[in-house]
Amino acid sequence: MKVHNLKKAAIAIAGVAMMSTTVQADHCGKIQVADMNWASASMLAHVDKAMLTALGCEVELVAGSTMPTFTSMNEKDSPDVAPELWANAVSDLLDEAVDTGRLFIGNSAPITGLGEGWWLLPHTLDAHPELKTALDVIARPDLFPDKEDPSKGAFVGCPAGWGCQLANANLFRAFDMEAKGWKLIDPGSAAGLDGSVAKASEQGDNWFGYYWNPTSLVGKYDLRHVPFGVDYAGDDNWVGCIALAPDACADPQPSAWIESRVNTVVSKMLKQSGSSAVMDYFKARTIPGPVLNAELVWADDNNGTGADAAAHFLSTRGDIWESWVSDDVASAVKAAL
Repeated sequence: MKVHNLKKAAIAIAGVAMMSTTVQADHCGKIQVADMNWASASMLAHVDKAMLTALGCEVELVAGSTMPTFTSMNEKDSPDVAPELWANAVSDLLDEAVDTGRLFIGNSAPITGLGEGWWLLPHTLDAHPELKTALDVIARPDLFPDKEDPSKGAFVGCPAGWGCQLANANLFRAFDMEAKGWKLIDPGSAAGLDGSVAKASEQGDNWFGYYWNPTSLVGKYDLRHVPFGVDYAGDDNWVGCIALAPDACADPQPSAWIESRVNTVVSKMLKQSGSSAVMDYFKARTIPGPVLNAELVWADDNNGTGADAAAHFLSTRGDIWESWVSDDVASAVKAAL
């Protein structure tokens, strides 16, 4: 389905959905949904807009990102929905807000199979099935030669300035990777990180480094997450050392990556005044990670926006989303496609 047709479909969805409000007995009023500034969250925001409009809501999308959106919801009770809040950075504050009734968890796991960590390309694992954990990979720097110094293995970390740069640098020290023959590579930018994966995949080279899921890149190149081979070593080690600047982390201990916490968060106002059908929708709205990655790949390949990806998803994956809402609402959305 072409992008321009999907844009028409997205507009039509909203139009038919608004007409469906005449048969919605439980109107939920005005809702602000955060259209957060990464691809998967933007797609979810536009899916939510189509579904909530069909449920009888008047929906406005507002620009958002993790910290500003959470702070605004916590302090000002707006926007009403953060569809995909990566909550590790605000977990204590979020838990406090939930405990005191300022905010609510609409869905504790809106996406399956997500998280951060260390990854390999599939052709590497096909050729070397013995690489079952990061510990196995660390023992074989010869398989991942650095372009500038082939005597060393190249581990690709995060660009300078990203929060994950600190975690990767400290884990590099924790696993004593320099002494084991590795170099920590700064890719310079998001484009540099993505380009290193793309180039290795296209040339059949081995690649070992940091990435996260859901993303179009994981879907496009079928990146495989590598278990660390050690347990998570606890919050004191991670929060109190691994996540800090190296000069504040004197003795990092080997650890698996901290579990990624991603929630759909809703405001007190929406929880109290919104319809029960709206809260039921959020509770049911879970997208399998591989499906979301496939939609992000489609959007990348077609220069599509979050709205385009949402329209494509609604047009092609009724087998997933129709179970989130009533037959009447599902029929109203499908009638626009």
